Amino acid sequence: MANFSGGFLEGRLYARAVQRWARAARRAASADLATLRRQRTRARLLRAQLDQLIYTADERLALPVVGATGFPKPHNADWAWRPELWRGPLAGPGIAAVETKSMLGNEATLFHDCSRSELSLRQLRNTREADLAPYGLQMDVFKFDGSFLSLVIDLPHDAVAGLKRRHLIRMDTIVQMEHPLEMFARLNIRHGPNTEQIVRELPAGEEQVSIEFDLAYTKLNEKRIERAWVDLIFEGPDMNQVVLRDLTFSRRPRAQI
Repeated sequence: MANFSGGFLEGRLYARAVQRWARAARRAASADLATLRRQRTRARLLRAQLDQLIYTADERLALPVVGATGFPKPHNADWAWRPELWRGPLAGPGIAAVETKSMLGNEATLFHDCSRSELSLRQLRNTREADLAPYGLQMDVFKFDGSFLSLVIDLPHDAVAGLKRRHLIRMDTIVQMEHPLEMFARLNIRHGPNTEQIVRELPAGEEQVSIEFDLAYTKLNEKRIERAWVDLIFEGPDMNQVVLRDLTFSRRPRAQI
């Protein structure tokens, strides 16, 4: 017995359906009214489903691919990473009235000291042609009566495996703000009982930002490195909306002289 693949049969059925509707369209001018009325009803139902399929397909095919990990990085980078929040859909995509130490996903935690939280976090789907990350993070801040607000990103173990003082750690982000505010990034590396910290200010008014943390200026004990994380610190976030369209990290060894 001949073994026809599903693709072959599906193609034949599709071709026959197209031929049948093309024939009905050619004969519409002379078809009897009862037949024409029945065909019109079926065509409208079919068109509704096709329009929905085309709309969804256009939307999905125009978006960055879910799970995408590719992004520009230094040619000699020995580690590169995009956190899960910007890489794929989270089980819980948003939090309202965010309490301090609330986590969105497994790697991002929000810290603040507000007496009453009027903050919200939500993961959003990136739709711009320029976006490489499938998802972004939107933070809405209404009344803010606290003294600090920071988003902590825990770096994976690969970030500190083999880490040396000759390394440069780079952070790239695409950030949009409703109103300008000061934003800082602080790299924290725990080694034994001590924690090294390097603070960099993000350039004001720039959407695409790249900053580097040079470990040569630290007292890092390379043999006792345990973990690392980055604080994104927002100064004066009252009545503002901040969207982080992308956030990536990479590291590279400094060129030897």
